[in-house]
Amino acid sequence: MPDLRYPIGKFTFKEPVTEEQKEKCLYDVDHAPANLRAAVSGLSDQQLDTEYRPGGWTVRQVVHHVPDSHLNAYIRFKLALTEEVPTIKPYAEDRWALLPDVQATPIEVSMMLLECLHTRWIRLLRSLEPSDWKRTFRHPELGVMALEKTLALYAWHGRHHVAHITSLREKNGW
Repeated sequence: MPDLRYPIGKFTFKEPVTEEQKEKCLYDVDHAPANLRAAVSGLSDQQLDTEYRPGGWTVRQVVHHVPDSHLNAYIRFKLALTEEVPTIKPYAEDRWALLPDVQATPIEVSMMLLECLHTRWIRLLRSLEPSDWKRTFRHPELGVMALEKTLALYAWHGRHHVAHITSLREKNGW
């Protein structure tokens, strides 16, 4: 039985990163909002409130989580580009998903936020020089992270959560 937590597999990263791999990651980040929008298109409130796996988040929580996470990533990129190995602040994503705004806010608000954020983020990412990709930040739990690895992580992250929703739709015949 497949692991419903990781429908596209766990994140992996291999160095050195080729230009082709980087371009694929940039493509994935650029298209994440459209892919997420397509994944939730036409879902009812009842479907949005369905867990993608037993004990997992609802589709609604996943949709609100993606911009929360990608906002944090965008800030991490900005910090790494403007400071020397800044220490970033992690956040309790599981607790963020339980805050009242997640249930009370229409998913369209988070979809628009994600689209606008990615418009800015991809412009920043496409402006980076080769040496910029080696810049780093310190994650208190994961250690020092280079921007090229962070790009790969968030390219995976968008696909990962879209797959949660599309797998659920497929399984339930939605």
